[in-house]
Amino acid sequence: MSAYRSTNPSLWWRLSWRLSLVISIVIGAAIIGLSMYGTMVMSPNIAMESEVKNAVAESIRRNGRGQLELEETVSLRTLMEENSRLWFVAATPDGEFISLGAIPPPYAAIAPMTYLIRAADIRGADGIKEIASIDDVSTTLGEVRVFFGGIAGKGSPLLALLGRAYPIYVSLLAMALPAIFTAVPIIVGGGLAKIKDVAERAAQIDPHRHGSRLPVEGIPGEVTPLVIAFNEALERLETEFKKRQRFLIDAAHELRTPIAIMQTRIDGMSDGLERTRMLQDVARLADTAEQLLDFERNDQAVDLEEEVDLVTVARTVVADFAPLAIAAGYEISFHSRLDALPRKGNTIALTRAIGNLVRNAIDHCNGRGTIEVSVIASGEITVTDEGPGIPIEHQELVFQPFYRVTPRSQGAGLGLTLAKQIVTNHGGQVSIQSRSGGTRVTVTL
Repeated sequence: MSAYRSTNPSLWWRLSWRLSLVISIVIGAAIIGLSMYGTMVMSPNIAMESEVKNAVAESIRRNGRGQLELEETVSLRTLMEENSRLWFVAATPDGEFISLGAIPPPYAAIAPMTYLIRAADIRGADGIKEIASIDDVSTTLGEVRVFFGGIAGKGSPLLALLGRAYPIYVSLLAMALPAIFTAVPIIVGGGLAKIKDVAERAAQIDPHRHGSRLPVEGIPGEVTPLVIAFNEALERLETEFKKRQRFLIDAAHELRTPIAIMQTRIDGMSDGLERTRMLQDVARLADTAEQLLDFERNDQAVDLEEEVDLVTVARTVVADFAPLAIAAGYEISFHSRLDALPRKGNTIALTRAIGNLVRNAIDHCNGRGTIEVSVIASGEITVTDEGPGIPIEHQELVFQPFYRVTPRSQGAGLGLTLAKQIVTNHGGQVSIQSRSGGTRVTVTL
């Protein structure tokens, strides 16, 4: 699953950043929309308001006689050249004022009263389309009120409004964006938490433990059909698995009767090479049937809570297989510095597992060398032989059912599979080390 996580895109990530981005875009659109609405209700002069006020603030002063005058600054000259219809009146709080440009007649009467009006948007009067504005500006002379017009439609009102309102929306974005990109991933993660739990439950499903199903409660409705379909697939697989298991167990049981009959008939034959070969073949056939039964029975529940002495298990296996090993031409030995090594498990199953390892060594070491079984305090049982070894490309494959390094080798190819299966059920591990001078199989519990 980790490989798929590294290549497939994360739903949590995709939903989080996309939702955060959408919310951010909506906020940005709302800011622009409100600004556009502002341009419709505010004076069209707003786009040029700052330039007019700045030009007035730089140029207005008093001459030596104390009278107001406008100095021809670069900004004022440039402004007037670029806006030929521009006019304005600058008034001090005491009512003194000065003007520049051609003031429309309807507004000429307002000029002397400019100092009385704090802010105004003047438009829509009968007989005149001129739009005028009044606003305050700070100058070296103090607060001055500017009455101006003739520039409606110049510049970009939207950009001007955004420039004036930036303290509001920048503060809003500074608070909203971190909150969005923090809260949305948390909310999405909470919504997907149950799916993550289901995925972890699915990864823990053991094919040997029937009845495992994924929970449907709390799953989003869009994912529920997938979970239900998965549970139904599990049920179908279990049904077919039970059919196969029942068939193999029944077939192995049925083989026992003809094998016993064959063995009885062969026992009645006169001694000779042919009788010996037939007895060996029947023994191999009986052993294969028993291994098939063991292989299928191992999936069934086994008590793993009894007290098991690993030293006793290993010593028993050596004693049981010593006659067979010696008859095949081997020396067999047992080593342990411990009198006992207790573990939780099943004595019969572990004895069968270690016995399969010893039997595998007897079958594949060409009838020479020593087979050694040892137990050490760390909980390891090792079976070492002096056979031809297992090529490195086969060392992991030998634990697969019915796998043989050489097609004509003895056995059904189930011994190592059963051993690993039993050890795994006990929470242990099986490892193999092999070279041309022998093989060491280690069971760690």
